[in-house]
Amino acid sequence: MQGLPSMPPPVSTYGAEIDGIYNIILVITGAIFIIVELALIVFVIKYRHREGRRAYHVHGNTRAEVLWTAVPFVLVIFIAAISMGPWLRLRDYGRFPTADLQLLVTAKQFEWNVTYPGADGQLNTGDDFVKRNRMDLPTGRNIVVTLASEDVIHSFFVPEFRVKQDAVPGMHIPVWFNVTRAGEYVLGCAELCGNQHYRMRGAVVVHEGPAFDRWLQSGGTVAFDDAPADTETPPRANGVVVAERATAERGSHPGH
Repeated sequence: MQGLPSMPPPVSTYGAEIDGIYNIILVITGAIFIIVELALIVFVIKYRHREGRRAYHVHGNTRAEVLWTAVPFVLVIFIAAISMGPWLRLRDYGRFPTADLQLLVTAKQFEWNVTYPGADGQLNTGDDFVKRNRMDLPTGRNIVVTLASEDVIHSFFVPEFRVKQDAVPGMHIPVWFNVTRAGEYVLGCAELCGNQHYRMRGAVVVHEGPAFDRWLQSGGTVAFDDAPADTETPPRANGVVVAERATAERGSHPGH
């Protein structure tokens, strides 16, 4: 089953797989909830107070104890087994697919700064440029985003991509995704990060590959026909847009 009742349809290559696992867990936990609540109702009625009825001590039931221990154990092992493969593919940097595009996303109260590699395709070089509260992406390419934070813990969350990952001060944490559908989405912070947490939103605009390539080669100066107006960008210095913390100070390996 694809899609979740409380979430928009997935637009990443692994979104449907995540939804499938989520739905399996939802069915299991939902069934357990119903069984437990029905048992509670039965016990409340069956063992309610009655005049003249005396309570008695029950030593235990070995069969019941084995059953309620073994069933949760089997269910947890089953959930772990179906989740391990996707988890490793999505979270283990050594298993990431080859990156077609690498970005650096630096969070701070209360904004997102996205560093692009420029025409040379390499981060930490002179033609890097930064967009604030806006992320332009191509469809059909493996994109690796390295997350960093300048102040407190933030959480990079794009519901349609099925991506949610904390950005932690002092750490560089990589995530990857491949978007299958062009459109405009919302980048939110899913971690309470201060009194203006509600304002920490950015636009994620996904374009077809050729249009994105032209834009990237231009250093982000060519306008998109299919995109909304650009958001505020940090000032340029010597022809290169710089973030408030120089990207040259960061390691070249996205996992460090």
